[in-house]
Amino acid sequence: MRYKIIFLLFFLIWGAMIVRLYHISIKSTYYYQELAKKNIERKLYVKPIRGEIIDIDGKLLAMNRIGFSISIKPHLEQGGKQLNLVADKLVHTFPDLNKTMMLKVYKKHSSAYNHKYIKVVDFVRYRDMMRAYPVLSLDRDISIEAETKRYYPYGRYAAHIVGYTGRSNKKENAKDFTVDQIGVIGKSGLERYYNETLQGKLGYTISKVTATNREIEVLEYKKPKENQNLVLNLDMDLQMMIYNRMSEMAGVVIVMRTNGEILAAVSTPSYDPNMFVGGISKKDWRTLQEDPEHPFTNRLIHGTYPPGSTIKMGVAIADSLSPKGHVFNTEFCRGWITIGRSRHKFRCWKKHGHGTVGLRKAIRESCDVFFYNKSLEIGIDSMAKTLKSLGLGVKTGIDLPREYRGVIPDKSWKMKRFKQQWYMGETVISAIGQGYDAVTPMQLARYTNLLATGNLVTPHFAKVINGTPVLPNIKKVALDKNVMDTIHAGMYDACNTLHGTAYTHLRNLPIVVAGKTGTSQVVSIAQNVVNRAKEHDMEYWKRSHALLTTYAPFNKPKYIVTTLVEHGGHGGGTNGPVVADIYKWMYARGYFSEDKNTTHPTDDNATKSQ
Repeated sequence: MRYKIIFLLFFLIWGAMIVRLYHISIKSTYYYQELAKKNIERKLYVKPIRGEIIDIDGKLLAMNRIGFSISIKPHLEQGGKQLNLVADKLVHTFPDLNKTMMLKVYKKHSSAYNHKYIKVVDFVRYRDMMRAYPVLSLDRDISIEAETKRYYPYGRYAAHIVGYTGRSNKKENAKDFTVDQIGVIGKSGLERYYNETLQGKLGYTISKVTATNREIEVLEYKKPKENQNLVLNLDMDLQMMIYNRMSEMAGVVIVMRTNGEILAAVSTPSYDPNMFVGGISKKDWRTLQEDPEHPFTNRLIHGTYPPGSTIKMGVAIADSLSPKGHVFNTEFCRGWITIGRSRHKFRCWKKHGHGTVGLRKAIRESCDVFFYNKSLEIGIDSMAKTLKSLGLGVKTGIDLPREYRGVIPDKSWKMKRFKQQWYMGETVISAIGQGYDAVTPMQLARYTNLLATGNLVTPHFAKVINGTPVLPNIKKVALDKNVMDTIHAGMYDACNTLHGTAYTHLRNLPIVVAGKTGTSQVVSIAQNVVNRAKEHDMEYWKRSHALLTTYAPFNKPKYIVTTLVEHGGHGGGTNGPVVADIYKWMYARGYFSEDKNTTHPTDDNATKSQ
């Protein structure tokens, strides 16, 4: 037995020695070969030039300014004479540079393991560098590289769409090697969403070098994949016209083709994205953050609002799809309803009521009682399911990052969120776009497009991505023709007949517009209040949000115009003039070409609703 143990130990020791011998003599050869190769070869990456963002007419929305960056040789002693001499030389050449900041950056990135030159100046303009280059280029402690700096010619006009670039952080560098090498990444908007396309692909140069790292010969060169441009559907002339029209308001305007192409999308107030390119100052950042109007918020996809009465057409569709619904039955509006034995009154906006109301009239005059009763027929779960299928409370899929979903509530949502059961009173409130309801303006534009055309589209800004056209994403939704004809007639009436809620400003346009107004309350109204205060008499922050969403031409829809004005009061009075000006501008510039479109729906379109 002892001999067996001795032989086993003998074989184990010799086995270990043989494995170690193999590792040293054979396997390590490859390692040392690679190490030797690195000692004689140097690989330098070539940064690609970031692609430009261009509007439909070729206007540059994001471009590159040509200049240079300045780096200092690593491993210079902190606070030493040589480092200070280099910094002083740079400040003497470019008086605007901050020596303290340069030394701070150098110290942050200086390490025994870092053998790359440390960038201390991100960008010097081309014309400034040209006079200094002959002197600085001779200094071995200084490295000058060609650099580009992002510039946004239209500034705040398209900030929430285009976004901006900024320095990449450690987390972003770890995810993408190209970002790590470039040091810049899209932080918001299209710059972020299409960052991989816009930034391109790295090139490289492999050179043979001496022991002192002096280049002897270029062994291989690969050109970077760059200038991958993004062409948008956006019309900047239309965008600027709308922005200037909305300059005194906080809100949103979206102009979209019925195939999902976005021609304009304004979120006000806005900000100048150029502030972020080289790193925003603490003062500017604090100013943005403390502004009560929140200019940094992209209201297009991050603003969630109660949709108000704009939701009513969706409730009518939900009622028509429910086995329990009777959408063509009339309702009598006396100004309020009660539920069961409760004395709580759910009021209509019109104090004395609308009398006998069918679907067409309910949309035209925005009767709340009609939709209260229809929602009670079908219940919240059925109503919510249909509204989501129409594009409300779900992401639109737009090509912007971090889109919000919003809320179209049902019983399970409330139980999950608040651990509470659902009440019937909450159903009627949801049916007029209040309570827990919260949608983004982009969802509202997409929903309006579905009402107008029967198509659920994916809104998109990009028209051509690096030479490849973007095809519309259109999904046909089967809806009852009689119901939709009546809804269309009601939306026509809202903009073109005497009792319509948007009649005052939209009745005499060069093309026929259909739409729906909405008033989104931000404060509750006490039960004992019968005579409500006028919106213009209320404090600004207590006024309702004003909504108006439209399509045109009526008989052959081509465009959607959706508007929201925060604390604007009533959609017809506040948003109506804005929408009218947009349609007039578009008509004058040929957007409607030969569309006369002066026809209107007859009573035959909606006989069942009256």
